[in-house]
Amino acid sequence: MLDGLVAGLPLDLLLSPWALALLGLAVGSFLNVVAHRLPLMLERQWWGDVGAQLADAESYQRTFGSAMPERLALASSSLEKSISGLPGLGLARPASRCPACGHRIRWFENIPVLSWLALRGRCSACGTAIGLRYPLVEIATAALFGALGWIVGPQPAVLLWCGLVAVLLVLSLIDWDTTVLPDALTLPLLWAGLVAAALGWLPGLTLAQSVAGAAAGYLSLWAVYWLFKLTTGKEGMGFGDFKLLAALGAWLGATAILPIVLMASVLGAVVGLAMKATGALRQGRFVPFGPFLAGGGVVVVLAGLPTVLGWIGW
Repeated sequence: MLDGLVAGLPLDLLLSPWALALLGLAVGSFLNVVAHRLPLMLERQWWGDVGAQLADAESYQRTFGSAMPERLALASSSLEKSISGLPGLGLARPASRCPACGHRIRWFENIPVLSWLALRGRCSACGTAIGLRYPLVEIATAALFGALGWIVGPQPAVLLWCGLVAVLLVLSLIDWDTTVLPDALTLPLLWAGLVAAALGWLPGLTLAQSVAGAAAGYLSLWAVYWLFKLTTGKEGMGFGDFKLLAALGAWLGATAILPIVLMASVLGAVVGLAMKATGALRQGRFVPFGPFLAGGGVVVVLAGLPTVLGWIGW
């Protein structure tokens, strides 16, 4: 069915590793935008909801049995005005600007990797440094897309896997920055896996196996979470990790859950210990688990599940 979507096009050219790598550069540039803006958009939404709840005097009185204090009413009004007064923010608009001086990024300053090199990693207007992460994300996305093109071959299904690794990459960036895995990305990724399996777009994976993988992914970390909390009284991970592993289960099946968790746990422990030893991990902070789960999923996609299972002796 998926093959019919692009029937008649020269797939050997359009979906070659080099063409997909070029696509990855453009997608990587957009992922940088998503990683920066989506958390800000969600934070605005959250504060807007808080302001609306605080401004509901009737709800306050029903909950607490007394009139809302004047200071709280003034604070809620001020919060609502502050949120409503902010300029609009979306993934596509406004156009990208330098956060230091507000210089609008022109099209020739926004070419993946090349513009960063030409500008020597600095804003053309004020000279503020542009983080190395921007071109690295673009290069990483290009490399992943090109590798998938090489492994899967010039067939439409490769675009599904490119979409999967792109979302995993941006989720990793957001979780590393904020320790949050947004439902706006994890839940669509989960449903996309289930739908792809139902339509027969995931080779060797039926809808039943996809559902079983999603359930296994969610319930495995859910059980670990509650065991850890009941034992220590602390929360060892967030619910976003459950949803991310459920999404990976939907795409890769229940058999992939164990190797993904093992790889994520080992790599996460190594990185955490290294950061603690070097002082990069501040007291009371923790290393988010999402990037390592996503990395484990990418390894399974690239190496193939039979190969990864062989690594752990299955």
